[in-house]
Amino acid sequence: MVKLTKIYTRGGDEGMTSLVGGARVSKHHARMEAIGAVDEANAAIGVAQLHASTDTKAILTRIQHDLFDLGADLATPEKEAEYALRIQPQQVTRLEEEIDAVNAALSPLESFVLPAGSPASAHLHLARTTVRRAERTAFALKDMEELNPQALQYLNRLSDLLFVLARYENDDGKADVLWKPGATR
Repeated sequence: MVKLTKIYTRGGDEGMTSLVGGARVSKHHARMEAIGAVDEANAAIGVAQLHASTDTKAILTRIQHDLFDLGADLATPEKEAEYALRIQPQQVTRLEEEIDAVNAALSPLESFVLPAGSPASAHLHLARTTVRRAERTAFALKDMEELNPQALQYLNRLSDLLFVLARYENDDGKADVLWKPGATR
């Protein structure tokens, strides 16, 4: 268990921060951008959770724990692997199983879905787009440094799960707001 006794350290006052293992990087380093984007996604999921059904809340709570693991994964350079808390293949598989289970009960899609509908659905769509940004920043980091492939897969599957959960929260997709191409011409 992590124990935090002091909230501020003054260690970042000059624009640098520490990674797992002690290496210092700038606060705008690509690794910190990816960690920050995952943190934002976690916060967006926390807001979505306030509006979600009981079933969805349970899934989102587990995901929030996973995203802290993912942040730790991203904060650990490959050369510090002995200290690593890495996203594991079974975490990605669990997301895939949840996607399949939730999606099986949904109304078939007949068009693209607008990020709208119920408050829970709208917040889940916002969380989904935030996760997509986290995925983009993580892939930008991957172009510069070695990353755990499961971390990248996790982000990709997570956005898919948030999409199907948003549809689930829209009366199993029956209350989805569908895109009508050219409707406002």
